[in-house]
Amino acid sequence: MTADVGAALPQYAVGAKIGSGGMGVVFEGVHRSLGRAVAIKQLVPGDPDVNTRFDREARVLASLDHPHIVPVYDYVQTGRDNLLVMEKLDGGTVYSRFHGAGLTGEQSCAIALAMLAGLHAAHQAGVLHLDVKPKNLLFTSAGVMKVADFGIAQVVSEGATLMTHGGEVLGTPAYIAPEQAMGNALTPAADLYAAGTVLYELLCGDLPYDRTRGAVSMMRQRIFADPRPLPAVPAPLSTVVMRALAREPMDRYRDAEAFAVDIAGAATAVFGPGWLDRAGVPVHLAPRVMAAITQQGRPDMPTVATPPVRGVGHEQTRTFDPDLLRRDGLRPASELIKRAPSPLWPGLLAALAAVLMVVLPFLAPANAAHPSVVDGLTVAGQPVSEPVTVDFSEPVALGGEPESFTVNAAGIPLGSVTAETGEPNPLLRWLVGGAATGELTKDGKTQAFTVRTGNHPLASVMGAGSVLLGLFAVAYIESLSRALRRGHRRPAAPVSALPLGALLGAAVWLLVSAVTSTEPDLAYGVAVVAAGAVAAAALVLATAWSARRR
Repeated sequence: MTADVGAALPQYAVGAKIGSGGMGVVFEGVHRSLGRAVAIKQLVPGDPDVNTRFDREARVLASLDHPHIVPVYDYVQTGRDNLLVMEKLDGGTVYSRFHGAGLTGEQSCAIALAMLAGLHAAHQAGVLHLDVKPKNLLFTSAGVMKVADFGIAQVVSEGATLMTHGGEVLGTPAYIAPEQAMGNALTPAADLYAAGTVLYELLCGDLPYDRTRGAVSMMRQRIFADPRPLPAVPAPLSTVVMRALAREPMDRYRDAEAFAVDIAGAATAVFGPGWLDRAGVPVHLAPRVMAAITQQGRPDMPTVATPPVRGVGHEQTRTFDPDLLRRDGLRPASELIKRAPSPLWPGLLAALAAVLMVVLPFLAPANAAHPSVVDGLTVAGQPVSEPVTVDFSEPVALGGEPESFTVNAAGIPLGSVTAETGEPNPLLRWLVGGAATGELTKDGKTQAFTVRTGNHPLASVMGAGSVLLGLFAVAYIESLSRALRRGHRRPAAPVSALPLGALLGAAVWLLVSAVTSTEPDLAYGVAVVAAGAVAAAALVLATAWSARRR
């Protein structure tokens, strides 16, 4: 790879690779005649129009002349590569200082002023940066900060955020503006958003959005959610930063210099007069910015010194092999950043199913229809042609000499009573609550009838057990929903909710049957269980879609 670059730039002695990132690979070099140290950036390949864009943009980049912009000395276009030759800076990056010794609030604001001064000069020349981040803010050996890689994103992809067909984002999604992620028309406001994100991070140590859920998630958050308030930073300064992070471009500052003016005034109000000198970062200030510092400061203002802030998370920049990109190609990231469907319809379905789940058990008839099959049978002295009340804690008198006596709920066996002695199964008194179905067998014929118990419904498995079963199901459904609200992607969550909802439906059906002394009916039970399953699945789906939209 170095040999290819050297062949394209014979006037330079090309050295080792000294850096890489989402937009290209950087080699060190020396001009053979002048002895000037340079950095040579080999850009990643873009679409077929990249060569035309490179020639157009490189001419403008080479014309930029500002103390806070890394100058472009030369550019070369070959059939294979696009190369930019820039000034080589040896003072490190803002990223390295931020994650090393850290930066004080005064230093962060001074860096922001230098960054915005460079951006303003470029914007006036018609150049957008579109990849502003701490790694692109470099220091000279004298400590002057300069913005590097102006226009690289514009050259590579016309400013659109690109990704591989495997789903890896090209570039640094942590700082891009919402309109850039969506592939919309770009203005200087996109750079102001990135600059505001950089200052936000330098002041508090973290990004305004969750960085733990991947690149596409970070971009989706910027499009559909507001940033977190800037923590532990006084209002004059935090208000300025948060304005730069407005999702709508028209709500941000009109230009980089206006942003710098407000930062200068707010920093003076927060840190006191002389803060820029204490920062130790040389900044070439425009008259308006200097005036903001002078006018805001007063001799009687207290001086505030802030401790250094260090970065808590590393920049998620993926480095790509140019040959791999030539082979696999790129596509706009906006193809994957689509707003989730509205949660309204699954929410309404969940509400309707939940209402049915609760109402249906009350609509069931108190007694199921039991045709007379065997005559002359009695239980506890009561004919079985009518509902029978039985105390299963004592022996039950059976008349008509039945051969067996069993009790069930919608076909689910609960226990039996010994026909010869009338002794109930010991567990029967604790299992049956409210009403159940009794069956007497005689001469091979079975007579079904309604059985009611005298004990309290909640003192039974059908009563108290259904309450516990319902609470268990509700807890697990809420656990699924909570994970989705926190941003975890669980595509199978609605399917997992189906059995939990069915369990909840069964619990509601049994509880209502027990409390109202309604004989459990299988048809109503199936309907209530189905309604519970639909309600839970629809609720979880609505939660997932709502979380994705947020």
